Amino acid sequence: MDYNYLKSLHIIFVVTWFAGLFYIVRLFVYYAETAPKPEPEKSILQTQFALMQKRLWYGITWPSAVLTVIMGLSLLHYYDPIPTWLWIKLGFVAGLLAYHLYCHRIFKQHQRGEIKQTSTALRIWNEVATLFLVSIVFLVVLKNGLDATWGVLGFIGLSVLLMVAIMVYRKLRKA
Repeated sequence: MDYNYLKSLHIIFVVTWFAGLFYIVRLFVYYAETAPKPEPEKSILQTQFALMQKRLWYGITWPSAVLTVIMGLSLLHYYDPIPTWLWIKLGFVAGLLAYHLYCHRIFKQHQRGEIKQTSTALRIWNEVATLFLVSIVFLVVLKNGLDATWGVLGFIGLSVLLMVAIMVYRKLRKA
């Protein structure tokens, strides 16, 4: 298959994979927020959210992840040798796969009716996918590990600053 077709398919499946990752964690948040609700509202909502999670996870997110990896690995033979920026990107992709597998763990918990994370923790967890997305895009576009690393570190720093600001705001609001 031609390089441009493979690259196009790779990008398409990256987009659908990230869409699935962003939405599944949002569904996790909604599911977690059903915990304090009275019956039968709680059961009805949990059943609906579990069904939505299952359809999204197995119908879009997992297939997109697998096809992203297949298309990405198919592109590797076009690089000889593999440049440093691409090795760094592959490291971030490995991290994203670990994130995906942890989301699968949460998914399985919810399918069993277990809620082990708060909705706030899950909202924060949702931002991790954003960090991977920004890191990978910077690397692919800049193709320079050092510049991209500074960009990613700046983004992480901004994320930490925003998290602190959110926590301070929550404390002030409760006071």
